[in-house]
Amino acid sequence: MRRIEFFQFVPADINVVWDFFSSPANLSKITPAEMGFIITSPEQPKMYPGMFITYKVSPVLGIQMNWVTEITQVQEHKFFIDEQRSGPYSIWHHEHHFREVKNGVEMHDILYYQLPFGFIGDITDFLFVKKKVESIFDFREKRVEDLFPTTKNGRF
Repeated sequence: MRRIEFFQFVPADINVVWDFFSSPANLSKITPAEMGFIITSPEQPKMYPGMFITYKVSPVLGIQMNWVTEITQVQEHKFFIDEQRSGPYSIWHHEHHFREVKNGVEMHDILYYQLPFGFIGDITDFLFVKKKVESIFDFREKRVEDLFPTTKNGRF
């Protein structure tokens, strides 16, 4: 199983950051357009434990897949966890942590995933999937910087 971690500082109040990231409707704002990411479940203003979110996503060659995740845990302003229930991975466990720091919020993502098909899945991950996952988080980092810019004096 692969483990990847991502860190990002967001120059905004914890309430603003939490409200943005805990709203499933904002997922498409931080996902690359080429992923063809579309939420198909009814819109909910805020996530909660036990919530299922269904998507259509096209991660490879425009081939559309269905993906279902469940929000398994939520501690307001601290963290939430989503886990795949149906989709392209054997295991997908994504922890989103938020920590209030001076002048903003530190976000810390911990992602565990594994592809199906044993050795073939491992090769596919090495050749393609890990790079794709990292590029999605790189895109998210840039979008978050655009959505939550710092002012000239570094304050928000």
